[in-house]
Formats: sequence, structure tokens, C-alpha cells
Amino acid sequence: MEPDRPSDLARTTLQLLALGALIAASLWIIWPFLVALVWAATVAIATWPLLLHAQSWLGGRRAPAVALMTILLLLILIVPLYFAITAISGNVGQIAEWSKSLANLIRSQPPAWIGSLPLIGGKIAARWRQIAAASPSEISAHLAPFARTATLWFLSRVGSLGMLVLQFLLTTMIAAILYANGETAARGTLIFAHRLAGPSGEKAAHLAAQAVRGVAMGVVVTAVLQSILAGLGLLVSGVPFPALLTLVMFLLSVAQIGPAPVLIGAIVLVYYQSGVLWGSGLLVWGIFCVTFDNVLRPMLIRRGADLPLLLIFAGVIGGLIAFGVIGLFIGPVVLAVAYTLLVDWVSEGDVAPVSAAAEH
Repeated sequence: MEPDRPSDLARTTLQLLALGALIAASLWIIWPFLVALVWAATVAIATWPLLLHAQSWLGGRRAPAVALMTILLLLILIVPLYFAITAISGNVGQIAEWSKSLANLIRSQPPAWIGSLPLIGGKIAARWRQIAAASPSEISAHLAPFARTATLWFLSRVGSLGMLVLQFLLTTMIAAILYANGETAARGTLIFAHRLAGPSGEKAAHLAAQAVRGVAMGVVVTAVLQSILAGLGLLVSGVPFPALLTLVMFLLSVAQIGPAPVLIGAIVLVYYQSGVLWGSGLLVWGIFCVTFDNVLRPMLIRRGADLPLLLIFAGVIGGLIAFGVIGLFIGPVVLAVAYTLLVDWVSEGDVAPVSAAAEH
């Protein structure tokens, strides 16, 4: 007796629609937590060896090790804020003096070297003289639109900072759960990968974990070296608050913005305070500090993940452009999985022709 094909087709279609609706509803529910979940998984995978070392150091007990790693993650948020607030509150008087000096500088005539700058020097000097000759009310009226824009920007940044803190706390909570149940999560991932693509899926999952650890090592080590070298340049050049600015440059380097915003302001300050020689020296050093990470980071990632260097570079840069900072990890992982499955598929295709040729 032949099966009822229209009935089977309808049932299969309804099953697919129900499965699609279930997947869509699940994604809709976890969407507010998706970014934190991805970051938590990335952090847990990258720092899993540290958790195992801490567990061994604490007598093989998982709970104290999880508590220690969670506290360390929270300190990553708290310590920079503490140093920033301490530095600002401890130098209120000096900041006020700088404000007065800036006001006096605006009211004075422009230095001669500004007018000698090519292309833009004459326009900047003329605009400076115009502002210096204006009355306080005219200056206030001129600066009002800029002040309004700056205020709106600051308020939007404060809101973004609040969301960032909330996401960080949520990421820390999810990471703590993954630390406590990491083996179960890894076993489930491997079973799912094997079910999806067989042995190639398991291999791709292992390589994805290696890629995450490699990217984490490359990003953190590069940020540390980049910020330390740039901070030494600020210290030698006499820039104020070198320790705080080094910390800011480290955070910017981890976020893949780089130390350039801090270095640009420091170079301008050194040019103004110490002259062309010191300013040019810091400029050359700053260019080196800003650019050497493009060579060092892929090399470090290559040591942590067994992938071609070109593939790693494309994953890091392409992921950063496509997904932002989290793309640093998503890009190499996606390309690692695709590369592994492609190589295994091509290798399997070569086995049959080679075997047939050997038989003949």
C-alpha cells in the first residue's frame, strides 16, 4: 500500500514551520542576552586554562576557583573606574589651573609656528586672532552650538556607559555559570557538532576554541605591549598623568581603537610645551606604537590556533568591520570552522580517485 504522499508533504511542511517558529521564538527571547552570552562564552573559553590552574592551586575545588575568576572579572571593571575617579578627584586644583591657562591661551595671540604650518596654518592663525579679539559674550554665543552638541554627546555616552556596565555585569554572571558547568557545556557542544557534521564537526569545534584562545592572547598581549611602550613615550616626554593615560590606552587597545586618540593629544601638548624636537620624537614613537600591532597580533594568534596567517588576518579584520569588537573572536572562529570543513571535504573527495587509481 502506497503512503499518502500529500499527507506526508503537509506533515513535513507543518513540522518545518513549527521548528522554524520555535527557533525564531527562542532567538526572540534570548536576544537581549545574546551579546552578553557570546561575550561570556568567549571569556570562559579564553580563560578556561586559568580556571583550571586556580582550581589546582585551591586543592581541586571548583567553587572557590569560580569565585576567584568572577572576582577578577569584576575587578577588570572596577579598577579602571577607581583609578580614573581617584586621578580626577586628586588633581582638581591642577585641572582648574589648566582651565585658566587655556582661557588665557585663547585670549593671547597665536604662536608663530602655527602660522607656518602648511595649508592650514594661515586659516588657524586668522581664526585664533578673531577669537582673541572677540568679547566674552561673542565667544559664548559662538561656542554655544558646540557646547550643546558636546552636552548631547556626553549624555549619550553616559547612557552607553550605563548599558556597557550592565552588559559587563550580565556577562560576568553568565561566565560564572559557564565556569561552574564548563565540562557539561563543552560535552554538549561536541555532541551537537558530531551530530551535525560527524568527526569534522568535532574537529571544527576544537579548532574554534583554539581560535578564541589565540585571539584573546593576541589581543591582550598586544594591548599590554602597545600601552606600555606608548606610556613610556609619554613619561619621557613629560606628559602629565602618564599612568592614567597608559591605562586608558590599554582599554582603547583592547577595544581595538588603539592608543592613537591619547597619543594625538599628547603630541600636540608636547609640541606646544617642549618644542619641535620633543614633539617630533614623540610623533615618530607614536606612529610606531600605533602600527606595530598589525604585525604582532596576527603572529600571536597564529601561535594559539593552527590556522594560516592570512586566514587569521582576514578573520580579525573582517570580523571587526562586520561585528565590532566581538567580531575579533567571531571572525576567526567562523573562518576556522569553514576552513576545517572545507579541507576535510576536499580530502574526502581525493580519497576515492586515489584508491581507484591504485587498484588499476
